[in-house]
Amino acid sequence: MIKRTAFPLALRISLLGTILLATLGAHLATQAAARRSEQSSGTRALLIAVSAVDERVAWASGSLGTWVRTVDGGDTWTTGRVTGADSLQFRDIHAFDDRTAFMLSIGNGSDSRIYRTADGGAQWEIMHTNPDSAGFYDCMDFWDREHGLFVGDAVDGRIVIRTTADGGVTWTRVDAARLPAAQEGEGSFAASGTCVETQHGGHAWIVMNGATRSRLLRTADYGRTWAVETLPITARAGSGAQSVSFRDALNGVVFGGGYAVQPEDVLVAITADGGDTWTPQASPTFKVGTWGGAFVPGAPVPTIVAVGPNGAAFARLGAAGAITTAWTPIDSSNYWSVGFASPRAGWAVGTQGRITKLSLP
Repeated sequence: MIKRTAFPLALRISLLGTILLATLGAHLATQAAARRSEQSSGTRALLIAVSAVDERVAWASGSLGTWVRTVDGGDTWTTGRVTGADSLQFRDIHAFDDRTAFMLSIGNGSDSRIYRTADGGAQWEIMHTNPDSAGFYDCMDFWDREHGLFVGDAVDGRIVIRTTADGGVTWTRVDAARLPAAQEGEGSFAASGTCVETQHGGHAWIVMNGATRSRLLRTADYGRTWAVETLPITARAGSGAQSVSFRDALNGVVFGGGYAVQPEDVLVAITADGGDTWTPQASPTFKVGTWGGAFVPGAPVPTIVAVGPNGAAFARLGAAGAITTAWTPIDSSNYWSVGFASPRAGWAVGTQGRITKLSLP
């Protein structure tokens, strides 16, 4: 027979108080405000994409051929323009360290390009120029220093994806036979550099939109084979799936937005099975939805951050992968993209050279 120990009343009250305080503390932690600080980018150009390497090194890119970089956590930023590219919009950037980064410019035909620097931005080399006059590139990502991919709008009913296996020296188009047929007018929003996401082991996800459907393309073998899923994100001309982020090979989130957003639209959905199935979720109260979003790496509780022209907000996810807290506003500034190195160091970028450093509770 198990002998039960009778705790004194005072001790039981003390234990109950400790439990209640711990529970309250956890609740307050999830509801606490994010810390934010405006930083001086050194430019007034629109900043469209950001790549956070670690807590000290981050890069951003934008209009007028502009790039910016910090190596001290944002205390100071170096800014520059790519020679001969003053008219280009660099709508995506991916950095590996304080010296090496890739940028993707958008535009019709040859205005869509891939550039690389290996000296901290002093020199930029064109690695690839769109050979198709009807093409238009959207965003890119890398699995590692050798392997990466980018996606562009469909051309002649065929989705455009190119991959590299040699550090960006050559970019090979994925054969159309390996990809689903494109929807009419299908493409990705080149609004934040977050329409494609990679994870270890060759996983990648791309959000794309036609006139009436948002879709997800996914691969698990570095782009050799692809599957396609229909997303619950509302799509119409001018709005649809904008951004995708995964915290591992299974758990991901997609965000929708655009100037045609309606109050009843589904603008956030989550998956816990790598993208096979998606569940609609509550969305931030942004008038035009989310343009860029991301999981926060290393967060003790899974956390997602969303930004757009109407501001920034964050939410927590529970054990089942669903959003378990109300979206907590951060501010109402005009942002285009966001990226995190850790819960202590993230950056949101936007109009007029805006860079805001974020730290989450």
